[in-house]
Amino acid sequence: MSRQTIRGFHQRVGRSMTVQRRGIASAAPSASGHTSSPEHSATANLPSSAYLSPSGNPDFPEAATTGTPADLTRAQRRIIERIIRVDQAGELGANWIYRGQLAVLGRNKSLAELIQHMWDQEKKHIQTFDKVILQHGVRPTALYPFWKLAGWSLGAGTALMGREAAMACTEAVETVIGEHYNDQLTALSKVPHDHPSIPLLAKILAEFRDDELEHLDTAVENDSQKAPAHALLSAIIAGGCRVAIAASERI
Repeated sequence: MSRQTIRGFHQRVGRSMTVQRRGIASAAPSASGHTSSPEHSATANLPSSAYLSPSGNPDFPEAATTGTPADLTRAQRRIIERIIRVDQAGELGANWIYRGQLAVLGRNKSLAELIQHMWDQEKKHIQTFDKVILQHGVRPTALYPFWKLAGWSLGAGTALMGREAAMACTEAVETVIGEHYNDQLTALSKVPHDHPSIPLLAKILAEFRDDELEHLDTAVENDSQKAPAHALLSAIIAGGCRVAIAASERI
């Protein structure tokens, strides 16, 4: 990896929190049509509540969570399958990253609460995609064991390097994931939105992207960029994430 590549990545992830959120989130609207906030994340009528709340979400009909489009072209169907497959796998990996971090840093009460909050949001994500993947009849990735092992190893490994390295891990991962969700929203715009499940999926992608950007902000606020060899560590983690995403879209 060249010094120029590392320096470019460092400049990108080293911006202020405001610039990070604007640079990623501006490519697509938030789940509610405005910039996310902690208060927004706690709103009961988020799109994911259509799957997770016993009363559903009044903004979406029942068919949005029980059916799948039957009139898509092969290319359009492939877009749906890749989005759902890789997102379920990625959220599984994220859960294991935070599990690994908490296993190492759990004795630090304030830090444990911070990690637990982010982990709880990732649990919401995987619970949602577990339902979405069944609804649309998508084959899950065959790389489940890899995602679990890689996620836990990455989380625990960076946590063993210290608090700042653990936060640098979160910063790098969430930078890639925020960009990835925006790419998916662009791809999904090419799929007809006649079936109510497609607008709901788009809203969920935006909602979860907002959550990931919140995690990115949290990492920066908690000294991620003070980690030893921050630029190199971030570049390695981000590169690994991109390889895993590409593999899980197909395998």
